[in-house]
Amino acid sequence: MSFTKLSVSVLALAAVSATAAAARDQISIVGSSTVFPYTQAVSEQFANNTGSPSPIVESTGTGGGMRIFCNGIGEGFPDITGASRAMKASEWAVCEENGVTDVTEALIGFDGLSLAVSRANDFDWDLSLSEIYLALAAQVPVEGEWVDNPYSKWSEIDSRLPDTDIVVLGPPPTSGTRDAFVELAMHVGCEELEYVQEGGFDGDWVEENCSRMRTDGPFVEAGENDNLIVQRLDSDPNALGIFGYSFLYENLDNLKGVNINGTEPTIDTIADKSYPVSRPLYFYVKNAHRGVIAGLNEFVEEYMSEDALAPGGYLSERGLVPLNNERRAELQERVMNGVAMEAKTE
Repeated sequence: MSFTKLSVSVLALAAVSATAAAARDQISIVGSSTVFPYTQAVSEQFANNTGSPSPIVESTGTGGGMRIFCNGIGEGFPDITGASRAMKASEWAVCEENGVTDVTEALIGFDGLSLAVSRANDFDWDLSLSEIYLALAAQVPVEGEWVDNPYSKWSEIDSRLPDTDIVVLGPPPTSGTRDAFVELAMHVGCEELEYVQEGGFDGDWVEENCSRMRTDGPFVEAGENDNLIVQRLDSDPNALGIFGYSFLYENLDNLKGVNINGTEPTIDTIADKSYPVSRPLYFYVKNAHRGVIAGLNEFVEEYMSEDALAPGGYLSERGLVPLNNERRAELQERVMNGVAMEAKTE
């Protein structure tokens, strides 16, 4: 693959050239903690192949990464941000305000939002989405009333579950993993409740009333570093954790996945969509920085390589579920040619 000449505004290129070429010789990357291990793997391969300095990769969370990425162009701003959801219209508006308008979006593959527990926990975990909602939501139905969540033990939700305290470690509100978990697990789990179905509540009601995680103790915000959740699960066999599948995949010696609706999180179940909580992963690159920031073109080329993205590639070995051949080829052509994304309107 080769890069075609990118159409970059003269002012944008001048702004970058005046600062970045002289002041920064390392690629700067921010964003999702879920995408972080994949980008880190590409960074290591890029450095090994080229002898260039390894890019600086910071795990800031998807929302935090978007804010930093969209603040402007030039050496003081990152070249790429990773995301565990698509860019929002509100984030694109900030990009536009700051002149960050020539951006390429890359959907690199898929990931499962895994619940996991220590292998020292001998319970055969299998939760429904409605049980997950009842354990973690700020408000739930009790005896026909919508009230603050009273449940402190799993057995209070269903007698087949352990008589242990509910302790679930998960991401903060700035995380794309949190956004995806709320949308794919909490909203769907809420919709499955008899109270919601019999009440005839629509999606707007669910979004307004079922999006808040509880703040009274059972749900613990563990920051943007998913490795800290892994460490906590090692030390507390009764705690559950929420993170991207790659972190479960890399720690299967110590952790086991929690089945959801009878389905175990695996590469195969995420790929065939039988695992109910899966989402796409992205990165975004500033085309104004290509050809100006040293090594950025080559780094993007490595990220788009078959060695990285194809089935059996080094990213799938770390838990990424690859795109099919047709979608992957379209992605590679579009990203390598620097095709700008369309404005986000919703």
